[in-house]
Amino acid sequence: MSTPLATARLQLHAGFTLDDACAQVDYYADLGVSHLYLSPITRAREGSTHGYDVIDHAVVSPELGGEPALLRLASAARARGLGLIADIVPNHMAANPANAWWRDVLANGPASAFSGYFDIEWNPPAPALRNKVLLPVLGDPYGAALEHGAITPQWDTGASAPELDVHGQRFPLTPSSVPRGAERQAWLREHDPAQAGGRQRLHELLERQHYRLAWWRTAPDQINWRRFFEISELVGVRVEDEAVFDAVHALVLRLYAQGVLDGLRIDHIDGLASPGGYLRRLSARLEQANANRPAALRQEQPYLVIEKILAHDEALDPRWLTDGTTGYDFMDQVSAVLHDPQAEAPLREFWQTLTGDERDPAEQLRAARVRMLARHFPAERQALVRCLEQIAARDLRTRDWTATAIDRALSALLAAFPVYRTYAEDEGRNPADAQQREIAVQGAAAAMAAREGSADTTLLAQLAQWLNGETDHPTALRRFQQLTPPLAAKALEDTLFYRYGPLLSRNEVGASPACFSLSAENFFTACAARARTHPRAMLATATHDHKRGEDTRMRLAVLTEMPDRWQEAARGWIDALPSGISRADRYMLIQTLIGAWPCEWRADPADWAPDALQQWLDRIGQWQEKALREAKLHTSWTDQDPTYEAAAKECLAWLGGDPEGRRVLASIAAFALDIAPAGMVNSFTQTLLRNTLPGVPDLYQGTDLWDFSLVDPDNRRPVDYALRAKLLADGSHDVAMDLSESAWRTGAVKQALIHRLLMARQRAPEPFAGGDFLAVAAVGARADHVLSYVRQHDGQIALIVGARTCALQLTGYARGDAAAARAFWTDTALRLPAGIPGLSLHDALTGRRVRAGADGLLPITELLRDGPAVLCLSA
Repeated sequence: MSTPLATARLQLHAGFTLDDACAQVDYYADLGVSHLYLSPITRAREGSTHGYDVIDHAVVSPELGGEPALLRLASAARARGLGLIADIVPNHMAANPANAWWRDVLANGPASAFSGYFDIEWNPPAPALRNKVLLPVLGDPYGAALEHGAITPQWDTGASAPELDVHGQRFPLTPSSVPRGAERQAWLREHDPAQAGGRQRLHELLERQHYRLAWWRTAPDQINWRRFFEISELVGVRVEDEAVFDAVHALVLRLYAQGVLDGLRIDHIDGLASPGGYLRRLSARLEQANANRPAALRQEQPYLVIEKILAHDEALDPRWLTDGTTGYDFMDQVSAVLHDPQAEAPLREFWQTLTGDERDPAEQLRAARVRMLARHFPAERQALVRCLEQIAARDLRTRDWTATAIDRALSALLAAFPVYRTYAEDEGRNPADAQQREIAVQGAAAAMAAREGSADTTLLAQLAQWLNGETDHPTALRRFQQLTPPLAAKALEDTLFYRYGPLLSRNEVGASPACFSLSAENFFTACAARARTHPRAMLATATHDHKRGEDTRMRLAVLTEMPDRWQEAARGWIDALPSGISRADRYMLIQTLIGAWPCEWRADPADWAPDALQQWLDRIGQWQEKALREAKLHTSWTDQDPTYEAAAKECLAWLGGDPEGRRVLASIAAFALDIAPAGMVNSFTQTLLRNTLPGVPDLYQGTDLWDFSLVDPDNRRPVDYALRAKLLADGSHDVAMDLSESAWRTGAVKQALIHRLLMARQRAPEPFAGGDFLAVAAVGARADHVLSYVRQHDGQIALIVGARTCALQLTGYARGDAAAARAFWTDTALRLPAGIPGLSLHDALTGRRVRAGADGLLPITELLRDGPAVLCLSA
């Protein structure tokens, strides 16, 4: 199977299995994708909706249909010329007794054959955890849980040994803790928690285990094994160990060698101890497997992409053997270029009036990091402090640095760290690491008010030296490099982006509050850099992790073209909503209502179907609950405020049920529908860019029509494939794309655009797969609103033109009045590069012929005659 031309991401689970995916092969093949990109296929916890809680890397999930279903999917895909890419999870597994490796560790402790498979500290400072694993699974403190019967011994008939039932999970007992020959019923009576004596014996039994059952609130302070982020249900895997690597990858490497899989996506590369070393090892194994693939399926280079969040000024480590990222960087950049920079200042000022918080986003992010360090990652922080204290004690020059001092300086350093992590490992330092550490040191010194030459400044410099990768402190370095990624993600994506809301469309995975918008020049610079270094990287505009759908963001982007009008309207709605929640939270709610209002609904309450409206409001409520708890201002996941959350729910109930509330909701809906066509114009351009810029366009399931989804699980709702197949079949026979108002309203125009663009890539792959990328200058009054570029290879040329930051002026395209929209482009034209003037071009969307004048100019009114974007191919 050749290099991917375009992928389609599918979320697999018990409700959408591999056989369900197989049923959609024809649809995706007809649409024009080259590869189906599958969420994790290995066995996960029963009922998993995402597959990242793996319990067995060696088998294809039975809930998904098992390996036979995967082979059926691969065969059906191959018959239509499609390949398969699988998402794999090398960083962590489910910390669940259904995980055989984890279960063996719980039963046998350090003596388990799998004790080295997980990142466990077997000798922590707390004596009660020596040679034990902390299991923070109890709903109440240990003593109360024991008294209430939350921990009960079970010995099933026919079972060789008893187990413990804790909230429905069955935990094993260390074999030596149960006397040989014990009689089942007698043993159960002796350990009956309903009796005082039984509870005492049960407690004594628990004390002899290789795990310590504990209240779930103990996890941040006492956890002695690496978690995925702060999730105590997921345990870190030591994939840097070769034996562990082999066990984790045996299945997928076999499937790749057999030609069942054609590429891999690596989840959370930043969680690994040695990302560069991991990618070198995996690339080598893939090359070996590639040599054993069927000859017809052998690849020039195995396809390998990684999930990696890049800061807006950060480049992917050039030493890594990867085709690039899964596209969060592109998702941010393409959104930023479609936001008007003139709105940044007024929207931020408006936000400040709502919150009374005049701190800049950087300071608010630092505060979020401080909270995360103090309340969510104290165990990980203290483990690193202990490592650094031991390093200090070994040198006479540094032994006087105390743990308290180290903790104070380290916390400031971590709070100021500007990227996800550094990458010092066996191949040496990343040259960018030194710069990032220096930024962190300076930020920490400023936060500590440390003068030059002071003790704090000296200690910060010492910490930076210990953690620079040149000195031999591997444990401290590993702990540091595995702590900064979850700290960064939880502080920014899962805290600040829920408490800082000048415009929610810029609060997205991969984005930064420091980068509100991008100029066309800077956007093209980023695209050109990707073309030079990672031309096969994925280009995504929606993912299973996005905060809000790609078209929700594009509708909200319209507000940057009208900040004054927007603020006036928003202020009125904020004042009208019930005052039980803060003005800032009301403003975030209003943005969400505006962005997610279904474009097929009307603004008249009399036309609203009660059940449909309630279901939609329930979805909004699900988002709101998550947003409020993630913000950690008025409530949180760990310390819920029922009164505040009830007030938030009452706000939605008022909108849906109270006459005055419905009037307010109708006003919000009318505004949303008024800007919806402009949002569609933005989406049209976004879709064009994703499918024509250097890289591999990735289509997230369901986003081939308008996507007004919200954060998970809303963005993983079932997809109506029957509707999509019908729309595609109805539109595939027309020479010219249907650009009628009804096609815009239903989303058929978006699907048709994707189809036309992907078909063009298939007919003329060379300019897109490896051709030159060249920005094309526009001239005239509207030149700043044009995005145009050329892809060319060996005489084949593709000219791509789209509109930016002028969607309100172009709503005629979506309202069935293209002539009105065309009028905006008067006196604006493209100046084609040398060698292209006079060339006859074919419009892949409408079938028209387009020819440049003798002066090399192409009028935008001619190019964008029927829609806000165009792809022209050389005839």
